[in-house]
Amino acid sequence: MKYRVLGKTGLKVSEVGFGAWAIGGNAHGNSYGPTDDKQSLAAIGRALELGCNFFDTADVYGHGHSEELLGQALAEHRSDVIIATKVGGDFYHGSPRMNFNPDYLEFALGKSCERLGSDYIDLYQLHNPPIQLVRDGRVFKTLEKLKASGKIRHYGISIHDPQEGLLAMRDRELGAIQVAFNLLRQEAKNQLFREATRSNVGIIAREPLANGFLAGKLKAESAFLQGDIRHNFPPDYISQLTLAMDKLRFLESNTRTLAQATIRFVLDHKDVSTVIPGMKTREQVEEDLVSSESPPLTGEELLRIKFLRDQEFT
Repeated sequence: MKYRVLGKTGLKVSEVGFGAWAIGGNAHGNSYGPTDDKQSLAAIGRALELGCNFFDTADVYGHGHSEELLGQALAEHRSDVIIATKVGGDFYHGSPRMNFNPDYLEFALGKSCERLGSDYIDLYQLHNPPIQLVRDGRVFKTLEKLKASGKIRHYGISIHDPQEGLLAMRDRELGAIQVAFNLLRQEAKNQLFREATRSNVGIIAREPLANGFLAGKLKAESAFLQGDIRHNFPPDYISQLTLAMDKLRFLESNTRTLAQATIRFVLDHKDVSTVIPGMKTREQVEEDLVSSESPPLTGEELLRIKFLRDQEFT
C-alpha cells in the first residue's frame, strides 16, 4: 500500500481507503443490499492487514450501523487509523431530513463518537449540504468550534456539484473535499481539482466503481432488492451503465480486473489524496486494495477511454 497526504490536514492516508457505506446494510435503506456483519468485520480486518488506514463512513449509513461495525473492528487500532465520518442526515427525529443546525451537529458528533468508540473524529464532513448553506458559510464556524474543542481534528465536505466545493474552499481551514470521480463522471477533474491543489485541500474520490457497475460483475437485467439505492435506478440508466461497463472491458487483462483498472484510473490523478471504493467482503478488499501497487494506465488506454467518452459509450 502506498500513502498520500490529505491536503493541509497533514494526515498520511492510504491511497486506497475503505468506503463503509455498503456495510451499513439495507435494513434502513440507502445502502447497497443485504450484508453479513461477520463478513463486514472480516473485510475491515483484512483491509488493516493490507495497509489500509483510512476508513470513511457516515452516521446515516445503516442509521449508525456502519459506524458501530467500524468502532468494533478498529477498537484496538484507533491510534493507527484515520476515521472520517459525515453529518447532516438527521435520522434521529422522525423521518430522515437534512439538519445542519449548530446544536444538531454537536449532538450528532457525540452519537458518532459513541458508536465509533472514540472521543474524537479525524475528519468530520458535511454530508451533501445545500449550496445555500455552503454559500452562507456560517456552518463552518460551528465546525471550527468543534475543532477547537478537540472533538474533531479536521473538517471537510462531501458534495455532488463541484461548484459547492469551490464555494466551500473560501473557508481557509477546510481540510478535504469528497466528490464523485470515476471513468464515467469526471466533471470534478478540472477546476475543482486545480483549485483544491492550489489551496492544499485534500481530494477524496468517492464512487470510483460507479455504484458497483464498473466492478464488471453486474448486468442490464440485474435486480436490486428494496433498500439498495440501485433499486430505484431507471432501467434506461442501468442499461447505460452496463453498456459503458462492457465497452470498458478492454482494460481487463490476465493480471488486472476491471475494478482494479478503474480504481487505478482515479489514482493516476495526482490531485487525488485517496479513493474510497465500497467494500463488503474480504474478496472485495483484496481486489480493490491491490490497485495501489498496479501500474498506471497506458497512454493508449487513456486515448481509447477518451474516444469512448466522446462517443458517450454508444
